[in-house]
Amino acid sequence: MAKVKSKYVCQSCGYETAGYLGKCPECGSWGTFVEETDIPVIKDVQIPDNCPPMKLNEIEMNSEIRMSTNISEFDRVLGSGRGKCIEPAGKTTGEACQGIVQGSLVLIAGDPGIGKSTILLQTSGELCKNNKKVLYVSAEESAGQIKLRAERLGVKSDNLYIYPQTNLELIKKHIEEMKPDLVIVDSIQAVYTSAIQSSAGSVSQIRECCNTLMHIAKTQNISIIVIGHVTKEGNIAGPKVLEHMVDTVIQFEGDKYKSYRILRSIKNRFGNTSEVGIFEMGSNGLTEVINPSELFLKEYNQTQTPGSTIIVTSEGTRPLLVEIQALVGTTPYPAPRRVANGVDTGRVLQILAVLEKRIGLNLSKQDVYVNVIGGIDVNEPAADLGIALAIVTCVRDVVFDSHTAIVGEIGLSGEIRAVNHIERRITEAQKLGFKRIIIPAANEIQENIEGIEVIKVKKILEAITRGVRHDN
Repeated sequence: MAKVKSKYVCQSCGYETAGYLGKCPECGSWGTFVEETDIPVIKDVQIPDNCPPMKLNEIEMNSEIRMSTNISEFDRVLGSGRGKCIEPAGKTTGEACQGIVQGSLVLIAGDPGIGKSTILLQTSGELCKNNKKVLYVSAEESAGQIKLRAERLGVKSDNLYIYPQTNLELIKKHIEEMKPDLVIVDSIQAVYTSAIQSSAGSVSQIRECCNTLMHIAKTQNISIIVIGHVTKEGNIAGPKVLEHMVDTVIQFEGDKYKSYRILRSIKNRFGNTSEVGIFEMGSNGLTEVINPSELFLKEYNQTQTPGSTIIVTSEGTRPLLVEIQALVGTTPYPAPRRVANGVDTGRVLQILAVLEKRIGLNLSKQDVYVNVIGGIDVNEPAADLGIALAIVTCVRDVVFDSHTAIVGEIGLSGEIRAVNHIERRITEAQKLGFKRIIIPAANEIQENIEGIEVIKVKKILEAITRGVRHDN
């Protein structure tokens, strides 16, 4: 029998070492090394070859089958594709459809209390209404706790099975016996397998449990959703291999002390990445926000103050209008503060450098605060021009035209560079009642959109001149 060896594995990044270390040399985390047993490798095992190499042109495409969750915002994030789609009424169609891909493994991660268990319990209830069998594996809560949450959410069905269990072997046994349409594991960090001699949540346990669940999903054609915890930095807890193994990774974002939640796709083998779904948390669970742009602009004042602009950002295929606010004030400290909420701080610093160099705006002795209203993170460069104009109008104490939307990326020489999905952005601004929109001159529009004036600019100074003064 081969000798069993032990190793020390960092629980943050998966770095392995023969002895214990206080600080991980890979990720720099302290106190994250845990001793784990190294499983001996069995050699010279005859493995049946059921799938020999095939020519690319000879491979037959199998249409993916999707199950609609009846929650449109959730379906949007899960992605769409052409194939067989199981509609809520049980019909099958070949048109493009959205929902959970049959036989896929989905990872949903988010902060504690953000609403991960809530949305999956609501999804279970909606699928059960379509005569789907759902197995909800609760590894952290008792059956009574799940029942209490289900009553609050109004979830009642004989097709929903609650199984409080942490042992993977027992979970696998019941999945094979029940043959459910969907399995939910809450959470992957609390599940363990007897084959690994380490505690639940360790790198080896998470890797092995995820690998087993993936095998079940692919061999038995059962959709599986697992819930994952996040670290204090907001990253998914456990090794990166967990994200690589699953088909779809969905991040649940938002402040648990506020009502709005954002469901964001950061990896999807069956659809677009960076798609978002907007929800509002209430006493009866999560409610879909069908028109998020209207939500983000709900408190937007038409008689606004200096330092406020409206940008048209794009999340996946969805254009969103959000308000950018900037506040500039004299600092009492030697080093001025630069604070950004909802946008990258490095991006704000770059914009400030361009404003100082290209239009002579000196902010070396002033604090600058930039905030995105609504709790959404704007990561694309197309927000540059809106941020810059918000800062400029605050410094000069002028009001930007409230009926004008903005989109554009700023280069280091002060030029306005082209952005993608420009026609979708213009259409969304027109729908919400904006009369004008400032876009890069480099963007070409295939057709004119009625009801909105398109203003093309090449330089940032031109955008300031065209946007500040307008008669409403």
